[in-house]
Amino acid sequence: MSSRKSKNNSLIHTECLSQVQRILRERFCHQSPHSNLFGVQVQYKHLSELLKRTALHGESNSVLIIGPRGSGKTMLINHALKELMEIEEVSENVLQVHLNGLLQINDKIALKEITRQLNLENVVGDKVFGSFAENLSFLLEALKKGDRTSSCPVVFILDEFDLFAHHKNQTLLYNLFDISQSAQTPVAVIGLTCRLDILELLEKRVKSRFSHRQIHLMNSFGFPQYVKIFKEQLSLPAEFPDKVFAEKWNENVQYLSEDRSVQEVLQKHFNISKNLRSLHMLLMLALNRVTASHPFMTAVDLIEASQLCSMDSKANIVHGLSVLEICLIIAMKHLNDIYEEEPFNFQMVYNEFQKFVQRKAHSVYNFEKPVVMKAFEHLQQLELIKPMERTSGNSQREYQLMKLLLDNTQIMNALQKYPNCPTDVRQWATSSLSWL
Repeated sequence: MSSRKSKNNSLIHTECLSQVQRILRERFCHQSPHSNLFGVQVQYKHLSELLKRTALHGESNSVLIIGPRGSGKTMLINHALKELMEIEEVSENVLQVHLNGLLQINDKIALKEITRQLNLENVVGDKVFGSFAENLSFLLEALKKGDRTSSCPVVFILDEFDLFAHHKNQTLLYNLFDISQSAQTPVAVIGLTCRLDILELLEKRVKSRFSHRQIHLMNSFGFPQYVKIFKEQLSLPAEFPDKVFAEKWNENVQYLSEDRSVQEVLQKHFNISKNLRSLHMLLMLALNRVTASHPFMTAVDLIEASQLCSMDSKANIVHGLSVLEICLIIAMKHLNDIYEEEPFNFQMVYNEFQKFVQRKAHSVYNFEKPVVMKAFEHLQQLELIKPMERTSGNSQREYQLMKLLLDNTQIMNALQKYPNCPTDVRQWATSSLSWL
């Protein structure tokens, strides 16, 4: 009886955990408009009012949302649009057009996308337009219901706005801003960018038609607020089906947020980057460790997730190298120490390696020169070394100048973790100069 009961409990646990995984992963991976906004309430209010003026009063506007990557620009606009669409008279009237500078790489593609999103492919048909402006004004004209006052307001959201500034003559931006300045169809043009110098990229005629409204997002919260965000992001909602499990989970999250080692991990992350994307990455890696046999997140999970986040990719590559390749990297390290970061060539590295082999002939195998050359080329393919200049066909490979892309700390840390590294090789790396 008891074994059946424990089996049922474990099934309930597994079901709860799969729901926890689904809820939290959705929260971490998608800019959900249902999640809370952190530290951008003033900017949100400004943007929300601007959109309402366009949707309800037919007032055209343009605004740029500027902030570093991961600062919440997309989440801000998603929240504002969600609130706007909850107004009954707006939801059936306002149209949205989402463009992205990475996808719509020229104005022709952008215009096709605008036509598609406004569902006007049938209206346009096989018509031929003289210019971009004529085509765009025809599209907006098609949205009018009888007279000018009852046109459908259109909200244009331009993600990666700075990339649209590189389009030929900035035709798309010019026409959108021109419409927002004139008494035509009510439009709101919202640009999202991470470049502070965005206005410098705009042509004079485009700049003169832009309203110069800018909303800046700079992640201005402190560490206590960051810990609060950590708690909110990990906590389960009140409507979670299994109330007992949700309560235990949330108590565990509260305990974690007060744990000293967890606070050290969060402080480190906060000091490196305040953006929530890196926090979500940390939480996602920690969440992956939660299983039926380990149903609650622990401080150890977060510490290990933090180590994964801050792992040095180049040092990881060094772990997978052969002993010969490690020896060549140490020879390059010594050459850098002797010649004060001056570039080196293969012949210099080979000579340095030969000195070491002659001193330690009993412990290191003396490879032939073509084999060493192959190892050297493999390091170049892994981008641990790079040529100083482009190679010409007739130049000798042995004498091509190279630069090491690892610093001494990375090399020493990688050697500490290198499995079964010969003692002589490790000692050679720690000796200050190669002839000592």
